[in-house]
Amino acid sequence: MVLIAGLALVVVALFGAALVFGAKTLALPDVLRALIGQTVPGVSFAVVELRLPRAVGAVLAGAAFGLGGMLFQTLLRNVLASPDVIGISAGSSAAAITAISFFGASGLVVSGAAIAGGLATALLIWVLASRRGLSGLRFVLVGIGVAAALQAVISYVLTRSDVKAAEQATVWMAGSLSRSLWDQLAPTAPVLLVLLAIALLAARTLPVLRLGDDSATALGARPQRSRILLILCAVLLIAVATSLTGPISFVAFLAGPIALRLVRSDAALPAVSALLGAIIVLAADLVGQHLFPITLPVGVITGAIGAPFLLWLLMRGRTRA
Repeated sequence: MVLIAGLALVVVALFGAALVFGAKTLALPDVLRALIGQTVPGVSFAVVELRLPRAVGAVLAGAAFGLGGMLFQTLLRNVLASPDVIGISAGSSAAAITAISFFGASGLVVSGAAIAGGLATALLIWVLASRRGLSGLRFVLVGIGVAAALQAVISYVLTRSDVKAAEQATVWMAGSLSRSLWDQLAPTAPVLLVLLAIALLAARTLPVLRLGDDSATALGARPQRSRILLILCAVLLIAVATSLTGPISFVAFLAGPIALRLVRSDAALPAVSALLGAIIVLAADLVGQHLFPITLPVGVITGAIGAPFLLWLLMRGRTRA
């Protein structure tokens, strides 16, 4: 509980920093007055209409990526079983940019396409990987193959698009919080909140599931049903978050392993992973906005952090082998 409380305070601090710092640094008292509904000239619009939805989107998407990635990694017992690696994010991206490039879609249509693409990709991987009994390694290998095929689809779509559509698709693919405005958050935020609540409740069975199916059944759990529910929650969390921000790379991959190194109890792992995901996205967005001469999408920053971490994990695994 102390760890969770500490991480929650970090989230609050970064959230406050996201409201205060921007093209113009605002005074904290003015920000608080704007948040409670008072009209503050030169502050209210910037805080309420621009910075607040961006920060809310960062917290919700980060928590969804962090929790969803941890669920995949834990259930499949493989740290590489992250939506970034096994193709769930690529499925959402392929569907979204197809809608943008070939049908001129925008807004909620793109979000719906991303969700549908993520669900369809997860179903395809599940069917292909479970033919001879589902295993974590087979799921990862099939997912990597599907992800490679989807990357080819994405490249084809981009080459067949006109310049304007290709530019829009490329910006979406980078993973950015620029689309996190109230009109996008209004339908997405309630869905993410409900999914996060359901996933956190369902994740209470994780400590039992990690004992094995026989032990879990003996303790009164229904391992197969619980596993399917958790996988479905993870897929929906990733797909809906991707529909809001685009594929912010490596957040789902990073949060779980970091959480495992911090927690002492499996019961705290889901909440810690969600909070770490929110922290990573908020911090990366602040870095991308203020540490460089130009504003960088949050996905660029998380990719720069996550890629070396992935290489380190692979090299460590090879050394152990």
